[in-house]
Amino acid sequence: MSILGTRVVRVEDPDLLTIGGKYVDDLAPADAVHLTFVRSVMAHALITSIDTSEAASLPGVVGVFTAADLGLEEVPPSMGLVNQKMLRTWLASDRVRYVGDPIVAIASETRQVGVDAAELVFVDYEPLDAVVDPADALEGNTLLYPNHVENNICFEVPGESDDSFFDDCEVTVTLQFKNPRLAVAPIEPRSTIAKWSKAEDGTPQLTQWATTQGAHGTRDTLAGATGTAPENVRVICPDVGGAFGGKNGGYPEDIVVSLVARVLDRPVRWHETRSENMTNMVHSRGCDFTGTLGGDRDGTMKAFRHHTLQDGGAYPAVGSVLPFISKMVATGVYKIPKLEFSATAVVTNTTPMGAYRGAGRPEATHAIERMVDVFAAEVGMDPGEVRRRNFIQPDDFPYANPAGANMDSGEYEKALDAVLSYANYTELRAEQARRREDPSASLMGLGFCSYVEIANPVNNGEFGSIEVHPDGSATVLTGSSSHGQGHHTAFAQVAADLTGIPFEKIEVRHGDTAEVVRGGGTGGSKSLQVGGSAVYKASEEVIDRAREVAATMLEANPDDIVHDADNGTFAVTGTPARALDWGEIAMHVNSVEDVALLAEHDFAGPGPTFPFGVHLSVVEIDRDTGLVSALRHIACDDAGIMVNPMIVDGQVHGGVASGIAAALAEVVSYDEYGNPQTGNFMDYAILSAAELPSFERLEQETPTPLNPLGAKGIGESGTIGATPSVQNAVIDALAHMGVRHIEMPTTPERVWRSMNEASRA
Repeated sequence: MSILGTRVVRVEDPDLLTIGGKYVDDLAPADAVHLTFVRSVMAHALITSIDTSEAASLPGVVGVFTAADLGLEEVPPSMGLVNQKMLRTWLASDRVRYVGDPIVAIASETRQVGVDAAELVFVDYEPLDAVVDPADALEGNTLLYPNHVENNICFEVPGESDDSFFDDCEVTVTLQFKNPRLAVAPIEPRSTIAKWSKAEDGTPQLTQWATTQGAHGTRDTLAGATGTAPENVRVICPDVGGAFGGKNGGYPEDIVVSLVARVLDRPVRWHETRSENMTNMVHSRGCDFTGTLGGDRDGTMKAFRHHTLQDGGAYPAVGSVLPFISKMVATGVYKIPKLEFSATAVVTNTTPMGAYRGAGRPEATHAIERMVDVFAAEVGMDPGEVRRRNFIQPDDFPYANPAGANMDSGEYEKALDAVLSYANYTELRAEQARRREDPSASLMGLGFCSYVEIANPVNNGEFGSIEVHPDGSATVLTGSSSHGQGHHTAFAQVAADLTGIPFEKIEVRHGDTAEVVRGGGTGGSKSLQVGGSAVYKASEEVIDRAREVAATMLEANPDDIVHDADNGTFAVTGTPARALDWGEIAMHVNSVEDVALLAEHDFAGPGPTFPFGVHLSVVEIDRDTGLVSALRHIACDDAGIMVNPMIVDGQVHGGVASGIAAALAEVVSYDEYGNPQTGNFMDYAILSAAELPSFERLEQETPTPLNPLGAKGIGESGTIGATPSVQNAVIDALAHMGVRHIEMPTTPERVWRSMNEASRA
């Protein structure tokens, strides 16, 4: 009986819910010193002097380190696509570029002493004008890197403009709008521990515990920064309390911790505060759109022009190049034949921008889905019907969209029909009309989003292995990295289904570069489609190996050996009475050949997959206050074949929650001088369950031919679909008043002002 596709309860959860997890900060050696960072209090300034003498003399302080003390030099961005002349040091030495920029590292016996010592470091600044708005940065009146480049542009996606682009369109609509900057805000902030030792031959070796999405990528970053061969760096990634893209790659603090540990010859630990996390972990989104969508009055969409102005933050990184990924799905699920896409990313005096749940795809979806609603309003057609008329059809796949992306499979109209039927859409529209006629009733709005995701957009591969032990149990290793997604359960299901080894006898391990030989880590919703496929292929290979061994033990031809996946046994065709189980075969291999019964596989998929879905948001708005309440959220998210529908539900629920929050409340903000206004959870409006409805999820499976599981990614889908549908619903609630657009987040103040301005008009 197959275990794939069943709602197996997650094996990770009992320990997390009872005894708790083992996180980086729980694992520090007893003699580890604490590191505290002195950070810039100015968004943009020259550093004229740094006085650390009083801090160094404080009892309990082990060492105080500036860039000069650690011999740090300017280095180019690790992301090769961005402007390589925008150099930085891991500790700011001559110039600070955002509030929170690390300047000094203090090692102390206790955290408390480190905090006190930080107050005794005196940094003299020569203030410079801060550039907070990307539009101002584009003008270039104030440069963040005046010694290296002549403007603030760090990355561009060039696009050609054709004056005749919309000539065959009966209707064009244009809108300028924003996708607000968001904080990743994981429950567990960043944390790391570094310890140096020596091999028998005297070679220095670094062991670093890291809260990261990819142990091997972190290892390589630390190796390069410390001048150590990768084989002499071991990274251990224990339990991780959420990541969402923000724990990808090496941060300056991680590198400085390893360097200070080497200087002191003692273990060094660092665990950031929530305020540090809010101002130093990468932010994401934060872009301005200019869109023009053209088509005919029958609802046919023909041409889409899209320009993104991307905020890159102070130091350009992966967040600056995300428009390149946005381009790949810029026309969404629609058969729009013509696309003009361009993007410009600029540096600003704000926290650097990185990846956050969706990373480029939510931005692309927001742009096209907002424009589709504006277009539908212009041609006087229901927004659901406009979407239906323009869907790419199932027979069109594989489909090459105008950006050149080769989309694998999709059933978009089927998903829309499922949502409309389940929601009783006709009755919802009738209820909306009744409320509009009743001045005592709150207003109702309905908003769609039909999206397509691109999972594993850069087509990374992944490592997987399975070793069967003499007791009949098995160990699965994966180069992927778990931070709450349920990898241990899903990967064990894959191995159990193929091998017949009981699910409860399979242990999945990850996150230690000394044990897992290689790996790509987690990101871009790729874990199951490539990591799970690697485990799948390794399981097939260990079955083939076991069949050969069984043939020797049973004195038969390997071609005559039958593997029974239901019972986990091997027997000669026609003689099932004499069957060998996994334990017997593994014991034979161990004793006779003195090797493990083991198979490894590196799965390199032929391309990314394209999950998709349709969301319908139902909101109500208080006429007096502008308060928006999410009444219902109906989501049909199709991620191909589901290994564990319960895990898929959880991923969708988490994504929808974050997507609704982005539409209604969340935004990272700065004042005109670059001072953060949302430095903790008192100011940054994360929604709780009390502000969210019970999500209504509809299952649909459209397999991909690109991997043996038929699975696509699901980790980011809910986020991508929820945000535009909620924003569209808010605007739909006020459309009869003449409201055409409201920026996100659609706060009560913004909604109230829009209603009142519409009433006056």
